[in-house]
Amino acid sequence: MITADTLDTDIITFLKRHENKELLRFVTVGSVDDGKSTLIGRLLYDTGGVYEDQLADARSGPNGELDLARITDGLAAEREQGITIDVAYRYFTTKKRKFIIADTPGHVQYTRNMATGASTADVAIILIDARLGVLQQSRRHAYIASLLGIPHLLVAVNKMDLRDWSSDVYEQIRDDFTAFASDLSFKKITFVPVSALIGDNVVAKSEAMPWYTGPTILEFLETVEVGADRNFDDFRMPVQYVIRPNLDYRGFAGQISSGIIEKGDFVKVLPSGKTSRVAAIDTYDGELERAFTPQSVTIRLEDEIDCSRGDTLVKVGNEPTTARTFDAMVVWMHESGIDPQKTYLIKHTTRYVRAEVTSVNWRADLETLERLDADALELNDIGHITLTAHRAITYDPYPQNRSTGAFIMIDSLTNATVAAGMIVARDGGSGEAGLLDVSGQPQSGVSPRERSVRLGQRGGTVWFTGRPGSGKSTLAYALERRLFDLGYLPTVLDPEEMGDENRFEHERALDVRQIADTARRFSAAGLVTIATFATPTESERAGARDAAGDSHFFEVFVDTPTSICRDRDARNFYAKLDAGQLEVPLPDFEVPTSPDATVNLETSAVDDVVDGLIDAMREKGLLLGT
Repeated sequence: MITADTLDTDIITFLKRHENKELLRFVTVGSVDDGKSTLIGRLLYDTGGVYEDQLADARSGPNGELDLARITDGLAAEREQGITIDVAYRYFTTKKRKFIIADTPGHVQYTRNMATGASTADVAIILIDARLGVLQQSRRHAYIASLLGIPHLLVAVNKMDLRDWSSDVYEQIRDDFTAFASDLSFKKITFVPVSALIGDNVVAKSEAMPWYTGPTILEFLETVEVGADRNFDDFRMPVQYVIRPNLDYRGFAGQISSGIIEKGDFVKVLPSGKTSRVAAIDTYDGELERAFTPQSVTIRLEDEIDCSRGDTLVKVGNEPTTARTFDAMVVWMHESGIDPQKTYLIKHTTRYVRAEVTSVNWRADLETLERLDADALELNDIGHITLTAHRAITYDPYPQNRSTGAFIMIDSLTNATVAAGMIVARDGGSGEAGLLDVSGQPQSGVSPRERSVRLGQRGGTVWFTGRPGSGKSTLAYALERRLFDLGYLPTVLDPEEMGDENRFEHERALDVRQIADTARRFSAAGLVTIATFATPTESERAGARDAAGDSHFFEVFVDTPTSICRDRDARNFYAKLDAGQLEVPLPDFEVPTSPDATVNLETSAVDDVVDGLIDAMREKGLLLGT
């Protein structure tokens, strides 16, 4: 069955028809040996899209049989190993559409290649071997395709001939994949049972699977609606070039990445914020009244305002985010891992800016798709990072606009492309300077990780609890001295230093949660905060832990017997207690049920206790280094 767009009329009519056909880009992904290259070879062969020399090469085997995979696997290493390594691009056309195919490798080692091939696709085709079902690699590829914003997914259940064309096998795979993909961002997922080697349901309908009534792969590719996937709501045009052929003409040329523009519309130049009206929209064929994505046009404005390459034209009242600090998902593509101490070049739309990696927030486990704590990214890793640029950039979140939400990172020394990035909406905010939260209030532009790297420690709160006179302050100041001698930066919060001779009564008058919140703020600044508050009840200690942040909270119970506490009663606290002279009543002390450490100054020396606490703090991750 040949469906190629062949010369069936005069050449001018044929070229005009070909020029006006819609272009569809799609990518094939899947696990090793699922049949991606064979599927593409079958699709090209059955549509008449294989050149004679390619066809001759595909029949160059010992028996002259057609090896469909050879049509796309062009590297010698690919043919030797029987796997796809590089991205292979192929082109074909039918009477309805033009197509660009990216055949990408399936092995995790070549994740960067797969991301490159999928970055501009309208449709992703994931192949699943009917013998093996949904594998971890299948989930990984679906996750990456979703991350890259591909709106349509076709799941081709291949090698159905090796499972006796069973509808039960197909339906089980369909149900398993649907359950997994429910949290992904595809607009629609279509399932097709195929045999790429034989050709069933690739171009021609399968006679062996009469139970399947859906489209073939080619029918799906020819009819899937992709025009509606474009963003026609938000006008964005990054300026590529300022055209100034004479003193009377000044136009701003570029491709409209999204939206629609008309003569007379009010527009704004970002990041400068200057405004004007559209005087004319010019093209090679003449002036237009309106233009829309993805046209390339030259826009003339009524006013002489500053606008140059790297700026972005938007409509007034429909502005994107302009900020220096932004969050992004990145696919790391270089053998050298990410370096937070390094300045990278960011290529975003038509602008180059320098930027630093503020923090590596997490990376994705490409087998389980779980988020893992990380402070670095290596080759083929996918992770979430925060970047701070030297100049503000204008962007939309990638799911909203793939053109203004995408960027690449470039090594400023070698000019090597090290990562592909997709900007995501921030949990916090980002103002003009990148230092405002969503409420417009100033917030720190220094990340916890930056402080951690600078100070060599992770901020946290060490909360000493115990009966009055148990030795909490003695231990706190001894711990502070030892930490400082080791190169750390600690600070002590002690109620006696907060303005009252009667330590306990002053402590009871304080809001423990406020004190813990103060400790949290100190910890966020990278300090090890040592607090010495009796907090005799379990509820008070739980409130302190909650306010300070559980993951940064280290509770130490100083378990000194009451008799020894009374012997140390230099402030006559227990004497007042016995005489009923305390203004603030003393609740019964509740022994902590699960402190991070329990110490006893009756049986251990202060120095030994401090050494043990430092070891325990390192084990919990509050202290870095040895």
